[in-house]
Amino acid sequence: MHRIRKIYCRTFQTAFKIALPFLPYRTPEIIGSVKGIPDILKEKKCSSVLIITDSVIRELGLTKRLEKALSDHDIPFFIYDKTVANPTTVNVAAALDLYHEHSCNAIIGFGGGSSMDCAKAVGARVAKPKQSLARMKGILKVHKKLPLLIAIPTTAGTGSETTLAAVITDADTRHKYAINDFPLIPRYAVLDPKVTISLPPSITATTGMDALTHAVEAFIGNSTTYGTRKNALMAVQLIFENIDTVYNDGKNVSARRNMLHASFYAGCAFTKSYVGYVHAVAHSLGGEYNVPHGLANAVILPFVLEAYGESIHKKLHKLAVAAGISKADTPVSESAAAFIQAIKDMKQRFHIGDHIPEIQDVDIPKLAHYADKEANPLYPVPVLMDKRKLEQFYYQLMDDTQIDDAQTDDSGKPQEQL
Repeated sequence: MHRIRKIYCRTFQTAFKIALPFLPYRTPEIIGSVKGIPDILKEKKCSSVLIITDSVIRELGLTKRLEKALSDHDIPFFIYDKTVANPTTVNVAAALDLYHEHSCNAIIGFGGGSSMDCAKAVGARVAKPKQSLARMKGILKVHKKLPLLIAIPTTAGTGSETTLAAVITDADTRHKYAINDFPLIPRYAVLDPKVTISLPPSITATTGMDALTHAVEAFIGNSTTYGTRKNALMAVQLIFENIDTVYNDGKNVSARRNMLHASFYAGCAFTKSYVGYVHAVAHSLGGEYNVPHGLANAVILPFVLEAYGESIHKKLHKLAVAAGISKADTPVSESAAAFIQAIKDMKQRFHIGDHIPEIQDVDIPKLAHYADKEANPLYPVPVLMDKRKLEQFYYQLMDDTQIDDAQTDDSGKPQEQL
């Protein structure tokens, strides 16, 4: 990265870190079951509720306990269940129409990060009806109180129930962008393990590794606080202690609860301390190819950690100790290598590969541009990388067949080496 741009990025990040104690972050109040929601709605005088979820969650019957709880207390509710894996501006517009059509005054995001992101974006549009989502992208552009927002995660991974971010994909351009502002933090987070029991092992694994990525990127960044470091370490410990259990025995309620709390702690950590290039690259892949976010993070994580090199070894040592991989007196470089290897081993156990087959060589400059624009200067990464440097990760994610195809033109003659 050019020296002047480096100075700009680090100055921006330092200013944000200094401002952290004075910013209006809040931690959502935890509710242990969906059965506690009606009392909150009545207390807040909410007369009609919009539930935002997706078709799979609805078909699995995961919303039935919530629907029954609301019906038993005579609280009208309406369900938007068309949210897609990377929610689009079309999803938000359709859910917003339903909200207004039924005069709703509360929103429940029920599902993974996509449903919660959609719910946050709908809330932002309710708060600012004359402003498009595109004009709210970036930092602190909502600045108005949202309707009561309750988040019910059905996966232990996204941490969206704690965050000030909503990630939306433009339906026309496929560009994926984040809206970041404090009013988007849900007022309540329902950590109910019963809604996660039916998750298949594959989603359990990728969402669990999504939470791990949140904790790791928050911890190794340059804008940590005592609280975010503590939250990240707790998350990493809980994930390493429970993720294999929930992968092999999805009905283990205790382990499911622990994973929900791990995701919550990781979310609290990265809400304040932010993420890094793993997320920037993953977001570009989700926007362009609809690659599930948790899967993309899981695939990319060890590659980016290796690219940071010695700059993060001391921090990875602390994470390795929290994970039970190393002891406090283990040499730092040995601990760091062991932690990265543990992530690779985790991927192998969960049948997560090292490649993203959707990547097209011709798209890489555009994808790297999106990642660069998202991450710099906002993310306080340990090592700064520009667009050209970020391109290496996309090529690394291509398998040998993809690279061979990219190096050969239509006439069958080899093109320049990447």
